[in-house]
Amino acid sequence: MLRELLKDHHLILASGSPRRQQFFKDLDLDFTIQLKEVEEVYPDHLKGSEISDYLAKLKADEFTELQQNDILVTSDTIVWHHQKALGKPKDAKDAKNMIASLSGQTHEVITSVCFKTTTTTKIIHQITKVTFKKLSKAEIDYYVDTFTPFDKAGAYGIQEWIGYVGITHIEGSYFNVMGLPVQLVYETLIAIAKS
Repeated sequence: MLRELLKDHHLILASGSPRRQQFFKDLDLDFTIQLKEVEEVYPDHLKGSEISDYLAKLKADEFTELQQNDILVTSDTIVWHHQKALGKPKDAKDAKNMIASLSGQTHEVITSVCFKTTTTTKIIHQITKVTFKKLSKAEIDYYVDTFTPFDKAGAYGIQEWIGYVGITHIEGSYFNVMGLPVQLVYETLIAIAKS
């Protein structure tokens, strides 16, 4: 259905995330992948969704030569906990510290998506609340050492072992925690195609 609506557009996904790429495939979309290196730095005064919105737009701004029928999609996910953004961990120690800080607590996962054409830029975001049980040191060590979650904000993947054994409650979109608010992306692409 969406593929038909977008048949006169060229959809570009600017993400190296295998999960986001799979979501686009699962939505039955025709798309190409284009990547540009972006230093993900944001002003200190930004909070929560302001950070992910800023970074999603920053990634889109690297693409300055879009064609008339292009729709560029960029995205950024952060874990927001105790008024601090947790990005991707630097190493195993950093990953274990991040997960330990989330243990027994509720945090927010915020994903922002930027849609850019030659004439418009639209940013959406979704917030999901995730609660972890109190995790043991052995559980944290096992997860980080076995699954090496260094490409994930907050150092964990909800769809992996730690999600199975550690997450007690989720409020909002599950797929948002995986890195893309798929339903919201679907609705936005329909709106863009019809505009």
